[in-house]
This record gives sequence, C-alpha cells and structure tokens, in this order.
Amino acid sequence: MLRRIVLFSAAVANLLLIDQVVKAASVSSLKEKPPVEVLPNLFNLAYVENRGCAWGMFQGHVWPLAVFAVIAMGLLIWKRKSVFPRGGWGVFCEILLYAGILGNLVDRLARGYVVDMFDFHWGVHHFPVFNVADSYITVAAALLLGFGFFQKDAEKDAERESGAA
Repeated sequence: MLRRIVLFSAAVANLLLIDQVVKAASVSSLKEKPPVEVLPNLFNLAYVENRGCAWGMFQGHVWPLAVFAVIAMGLLIWKRKSVFPRGGWGVFCEILLYAGILGNLVDRLARGYVVDMFDFHWGVHHFPVFNVADSYITVAAALLLGFGFFQKDAEKDAERESGAA
C-alpha cells in the first residue's frame, strides 16, 4: 500500500515538474516577445498571463479560483472510488487530474496568474491559449467521460447476459 502511494505521488510530482519547467521556459523564452510560429496558420508558442480560468472566464479572481482548486482536489480525493474507474486507466486519469489541478494552483499562488503558451488557431480564429496542466485536465476529463459511456454499456450488457441465463 505504501509503495503504491509513493509511486502515485511520484507520478503526480513528475507531471507537475514537467508543467512547471515548461512554464518557466515559456517565461524566459516568450515573455515580452511576439509569438513563435511553429506550424503556419495552425500553432504558435505565445506567452499569456491568464488571470482567470478556462477560456478566460472569471478574470482577476485568483483567490476564489485557488480555493475552488483546493476544494475540487479535496472532493476528488474523498470521492475517488466513485469518480475514477478501477484499474490502471482510472489511476492514470487520477494522476493526470491531480497534476493538472496542482500545476495551475501553484501558478495562481506563486504568480497570481497561470502561464499559458500553446496557441492553436486557424487563420485569425484562435482557440484559447492553454498550458501543460490544462492538457492533463482535458485528457483526464475526456477519458473519464469515455469510461462513463462505456461503463454504462458494459453494465447493460452484463444485465442482458445475466437476464438471458
């Protein structure tokens, strides 16, 4: 049990470290400079200080967003057995979600804003700029949604099989 906790914590810490290193590199390489075009008409690296949350909502509400992150982490830990599916994929989602939440929380507490750098666009139409921690959260949420759909299908199939027997 202790070994699992240590490995789990190490995985979260390593993902958090990756997020913070990418953000530090963005600050040193991109701040006060024009965006760097990586793929023309598709992807730039750009320095953005996000003082809100997803899609720029709640701008300037750093402390309420930080408190919300702490409460969300607490609820996820408390209800983890009902939120995350059993097995390796559930643990993977849990690690991603915790690392993502902590990555943006560290920024809010240390800087007063979240550093974003990935700028996808199609011509003049830009998707909101995001960071590594946001990617962790998005991938975990997408996987959890997918598991939710497939889990319901698996439960229905099991009910049909038990009813037919």
